[in-house]
Formats: sequence, C-alpha cells, structure tokens
Amino acid sequence: MSEPQGDKPGQVWGIDSTARWFSTKIGGLIVPFAAAVLAFFVGGLVVVATGHNPLSAYRAIFNGTGLNWFFPWVQGDERFSASLDLQQTLLITAPLMLTALAVAFAFRCGMFNIGGQGQYFVGLMTALFIGHAFAGMPRPLHILLASVGAILAGAAWAGIAGFLKASVGAHEVISTIMLNWIALWVGKYLVELGGFMQGSEPDVPRSYDVADSAKIWPIWGALQPLHAGIFIALFGLVVYHLILNRTTLGYEVRAVGFNPEAARYGGISVSRNYVLAMGISGAFAGMAGAVDILGWKFHQAINDFDVSFVGFIGIAVALLGRNKAVGILFAALLFGALQVGTSPRQLSGTDFPPELATNLSTMIQALIILFVGAELLIVQVWDQRRRLGLGRTPRVKAQEL
Repeated sequence: MSEPQGDKPGQVWGIDSTARWFSTKIGGLIVPFAAAVLAFFVGGLVVVATGHNPLSAYRAIFNGTGLNWFFPWVQGDERFSASLDLQQTLLITAPLMLTALAVAFAFRCGMFNIGGQGQYFVGLMTALFIGHAFAGMPRPLHILLASVGAILAGAAWAGIAGFLKASVGAHEVISTIMLNWIALWVGKYLVELGGFMQGSEPDVPRSYDVADSAKIWPIWGALQPLHAGIFIALFGLVVYHLILNRTTLGYEVRAVGFNPEAARYGGISVSRNYVLAMGISGAFAGMAGAVDILGWKFHQAINDFDVSFVGFIGIAVALLGRNKAVGILFAALLFGALQVGTSPRQLSGTDFPPELATNLSTMIQALIILFVGAELLIVQVWDQRRRLGLGRTPRVKAQEL
C-alpha cells in the first residue's frame, strides 16, 4: 500500500508534505508572523505579572520606536520626538539587515555562520583605519575606499572558516566562534592604552576618530541623524536576492545547500562554494561594521566591544526573516524597533519598570527564535503521528488495488 494520501491525488501526508507547506509562501508568512504574535503574547503575560497593563506597555514601546511618525495625526512636539526615535530605530536596523544577510547567505549553502560578530568587528576596524589614515581625500572616494576595505576584510575573515571546512572538514560553527574571539581581543588590543589605533587622549582606551572626509552623509535629523548607510543596507538586500536567484553562483550555492553530494555529482565544486559563500557572508557583515563606524559612531572605545551584539542579533533576524530578502527587511526593522522602544528612557514607571525594559526586549527576541524554531518540532511531531498511524486515513489509488 502507498503512503497516506491527502485530499488531492498524489498528496502525501507526512514529514515531506508538512515540510513543503512550511516552505511555501503562505507558510513562510504565517510561521514568522505567528511566532512574533506568540512572543508578544507571552511577553504581555510577563508585563501582567509585574502589575502593569500590557496594552499600555506595548503602546509606550511602539511610540518609543518612532514608528508613530507615519501616523498623520501625530503632530507638533510629539511628531518631532517621534522623528528622533525613528532615526535611532533605522540606525540600528541598517547593520542588522547586513549581519542577517551574512547569516542567511551561508545558510543557503548549508552552513551556519555564527561568526557575524567577529566579521563585523574586522570590517569596522578596517573601515576605521582607512577612514582615519587617508584624511583629506574626496569624500565619495574616501567612503568608497573605506567601505571596500571593510568588505574585503570581512570576506577574508569569514573565508578562513570556509577554507577550513572545504579543506579539512572543520565545522564552521566552531571555527567562526573562535574567530569571533580573536577579532574581539585583537580589536581591544588595538584601541587600548598604547595600542596602535588609540586616539590622542593618552588616558582613554579609545580609538582615533574617522576623518570628516570618510563620514557617510547624514540625510535626516540633527542630533544623531540618520545617515545614507540605510540605503547601503537596502542595496545589500537587492544584491543578496540577485546573487541567489539570478546568477550561476547563486544556483550552485543553493544546490550545495540542498544536497552537497548531489551537487558534487552534478559537477559543482562543493569546496569552492563553501569558501565563496562564507566569503560573501563575511563581506555583508564587514559592510555592517563600515556602516556603523562611518555613519554615526566615528570611533571605537574598548568597552564598545563588550556591548555590541549586532552580529548575534543578525542570526535571529535571519531566522525570523526565513533567509528571504523581504523577510529580513521586516525582521530587522522589528528587532531594531524593539531595541529602541524598550530602552529605559522610553518607558515610565507607570507603563513598565524601566530597569526591566531591556530584559523584556531580550525575552521577546528569544521567544521569537524559539517559536520560529518550533517549525522543525512540528514537522517531527507530524511525522511521528504518521508513523504511529494517527494521521489521515490512507487513500488508496484505484490502480494500486
């Protein structure tokens, strides 16, 4: 007898059909949306446990993101305040998009790039060095030079992990974790007291500043304006989509990700694609570092290394966005908005305890990852039901009788 059939002839009820449903456009929209809704629901229960109204807390968080700026009825001082908050949200969203692309591209090749943080640091420090060393260059050329340097540095750093996997089979998770720590401590060494990249203040462990000629143009605001790096990040989404879906390289990368042995049998160099996929992933993360240091940070203190998690949050963004360009765009905006909206300055004690606001944001982000990851659990449970005969009643085709 054949496998259990679904409502349509030839439709198999089991792990394959369930997994295929999750990979469809409808499943691709429902799963992350449901994950976000469930995460906010559980977060609301936590808000209730603290003795506060979750609707009031979430309203305050939403207003703190600046997204209410798009509402036409928000006017006057409230609109000005919303514009400041929205600028901050978009400042954080831009590098999140790029570090998420660093995770997503490697994942499409069957690898888990957990080294986006280290690649981000390498790109940031390279852009900082170039942005300071060539002061006085024409601004467009200087920005381009620093950005290209960051892209190449990030690609080379991630390429190490790709080369190790291709040559000796070293797992990329282990190698990228080690490379993260190397990038972190080398960066600290460069900016600490007496370091090669320390600034002019002898008692401050902080780097020198990026030259004015290397600063990315501000496009909105005055206090800490939104810069043109947001367009670089959006362009990165377009490049990611085109490479994967419109080039031979993208076809080979996806083929290796689906089945490396079948790809090798079809004449595709698996080792070459491992190295290239990790290199391109690192290029995205390196560009994220350039966007931050050239766009609004302009220098790097030794403590900045310890409080930066943009590469790790990029993993969550890629998961929620299901490694799709459009999905990553909205997921990055959500995570960026959460970080800004839950900052202690955005919440009063009547809405939610400000000292717990950051923890609430972290918990919601973790729950989103958990619920998105539950997709695999659902597939396995469905498969177990089928194996135990608890699924749909088998339909036997006439020709099989």
